Amino acid sequence: MRVALGQLESGADIRANLAAIDRFTAEAARDGAALVAFPEYATYEKKKVDATFPAVAEPLDGPVCRELAAIARRHRIALVAGVVETSEEPGRAYNTLVAFGPDGGRLAFYRKIHLFDAQGFGESSFIKPGPSTAPVVFEHGGVRFGLMTCYDLRFPELARSLADAGAQVLLVCSSWVPGEHKTEQWLALNAARAIENSMYVAGVCQAPPVSVGRSVLVDPMGVVEADLGLDPCVRTVEVSLEMVDRVRESFPMFRQRRL
Repeated sequence: MRVALGQLESGADIRANLAAIDRFTAEAARDGAALVAFPEYATYEKKKVDATFPAVAEPLDGPVCRELAAIARRHRIALVAGVVETSEEPGRAYNTLVAFGPDGGRLAFYRKIHLFDAQGFGESSFIKPGPSTAPVVFEHGGVRFGLMTCYDLRFPELARSLADAGAQVLLVCSSWVPGEHKTEQWLALNAARAIENSMYVAGVCQAPPVSVGRSVLVDPMGVVEADLGLDPCVRTVEVSLEMVDRVRESFPMFRQRRL
């Protein structure tokens, strides 16, 4: 399967963000991708999460998600993107990934469970953690995709639960906050999750300055098959289920583990 990574430079202009998603989705579809993944907060982003996030939040059947569904349907491609979703708690929203199929139907959604209260940030002040820790996996084109968001990458037990639930490709949709050694950690953690679970990891990130860029596809052996650098762009890459099966047979960790 061909999968595309869409590295955005999202801002506070929702219409401009949706237009960029549309352009990159069209390019991915022309390049033969069956699915395109975009970052966390793809449709609304600022340097720090603040009170404007719950103010712009919408339900998953609201105008933003309807437009994402229309983009997927128009270009006949599956699409995953981060949105700000209304929660039942006033003043806080959900940080949500939503996946649409080529027909515009919703395939899955995942509400971020590990909120970024680190490096002086307080995401939980305005974002509510997802109420469910159940792994979210969906199938498209015979491939099983698992969803996680940004800070989740530092919690290996979530990636393992997604692998246990059948994920062969892990989509890590992120807006990785810059800082000391943060790019090195981003690259190392994507590779670690791929190696320890014998699966592809597609870490798709916001571009600088709000984030570090460097969206990557890492194969099940830990080899970086694509690195998008720092600028907004979209890149289509190949994933092979045969390679996933071969690596899991060579390193049968799921059968051998004792914890």
